[in-house]
Amino acid sequence: MDATSRPHRIPPAMGVYAEKHKVFQMMQNMTEALLIYRPKDPIEFMIEHLMKDNDEVPAVLVLGPPAAGKTTIARWLCKHLSATYLSPQQLLRNKLLRQSREALARQQLQGSVPDELWAGLLEERLADVDCVKLGWVLDGFPETRAQARLLQALGVAPRHVVVLEAPEMVLVERNLGKRVDPLTQEVYHTTFDWPIDFTVQKRLVKPEGTSVQDTAKRLLESHRNIPGLLRTYPDNHKVISADQPCADVFAQALSFVQSRFRSEAPFLPRVLLLGPPGSGKSLQAALLAQKYGLVPVSFVDLLREEVVGRTSLGELIRPSFESGYPVGDTVALRVLGNRLSQLDCATRGWVLHGFPRDVDQAELLRRAGLEPNRVFFLHLPTEVTTQRLCQRATDPISGERYHTIFKPPANEEILQRLRRNPHDAPPRVEKKADAYGRQVADLEDFYEEALFVNADQDPYTVFEHLESCLVTPLPVTRPGTRSLAGGASHL
Repeated sequence: MDATSRPHRIPPAMGVYAEKHKVFQMMQNMTEALLIYRPKDPIEFMIEHLMKDNDEVPAVLVLGPPAAGKTTIARWLCKHLSATYLSPQQLLRNKLLRQSREALARQQLQGSVPDELWAGLLEERLADVDCVKLGWVLDGFPETRAQARLLQALGVAPRHVVVLEAPEMVLVERNLGKRVDPLTQEVYHTTFDWPIDFTVQKRLVKPEGTSVQDTAKRLLESHRNIPGLLRTYPDNHKVISADQPCADVFAQALSFVQSRFRSEAPFLPRVLLLGPPGSGKSLQAALLAQKYGLVPVSFVDLLREEVVGRTSLGELIRPSFESGYPVGDTVALRVLGNRLSQLDCATRGWVLHGFPRDVDQAELLRRAGLEPNRVFFLHLPTEVTTQRLCQRATDPISGERYHTIFKPPANEEILQRLRRNPHDAPPRVEKKADAYGRQVADLEDFYEEALFVNADQDPYTVFEHLESCLVTPLPVTRPGTRSLAGGASHL
């Protein structure tokens, strides 16, 4: 490209390709890895880094005071994400690690393991193929800021840090009732999580360090160290209250771990809003355009402009407008392609509504290289659609729009001169809603990464949901993992 010309005319297909294959993020990840490890041969290092293909695998720390539920949450995360579970005790018992024997001897003789030895054990374990390919969740380490800084110096950088917290009385009560299965190392509780199997009940043992005095001492140490750990991971930690049902704690932890933080990589929004009539697509498009400088593109307005302008395409569209039948897909795509390929859309991004109406049109849009990178389905019950559209009217003198429920006219004079659009007649509205309802299931299957928003609420609340998913990368979904929401995100 000519560096002296501004702005650059970059074909839309380039941006689609770069985002699909995460080119910008890949370059950023490699640059970060180069600066952390400082290899002697950067080219060879980058080749090995790309071959690992693990930029999206979990790298999670689960921290918190004793009895906060770290082990339970960490194991559940591992099962859900198909990741490798790690803990200090597991590192000590792993005889395949070169330093495990030395660490175990130090613990037996001195009662503790030096931080450098802990870090060495972890570094060695993280180099194993299961941690590299599947990712890992580390339970209860590091415990101090010094240990965390030591891990950073070795290049061990978690992507997410889950920090559990709970009142001291709750933690003491939990710790006193803790029991461990010596065979499986599963943790149980005499009150909250007692095993059904009588054989398991008989072999449970009370772990060391769970007395009131020991628990109080460990809680004091934890309270001293947690602030330092939070300062070490200032931008990628989330504090979660553990004083609630375990399933709720896990749901919050999983949502956080599957999220991705904002990247400095270039991102050009191409937003598609789908929903039944009256779901607020035009309003949300205008709000997004106003705040983020996107180009609002209404497909219906584009068709009207072609007809009014008496263009060659407009003459092809006019018969469909007069008969009430949909415009042919080929003509529709030409109109839309001409608009989305213009300079403002190519440089600022766009927010589209009114197209596609079915999977065939969505496929045409994808083949044309005009695929959106954010798709939102605005869900609205049919009865609410009818209420919103069939009771609205316009003042022909002022042009002001009113609604008999949400925005009634101020006086009788205005009420008498209000006029309703024939398109808002109940039979027409119901027909449009039915047509959308017949296609929406197939469109939802087509756009697998779409997000679903409840449009039956305040429009600015809906906008906040759209905005949060626009400025933040979509949650990580990897093959083999399970989703609580059935694949797509619901808001």
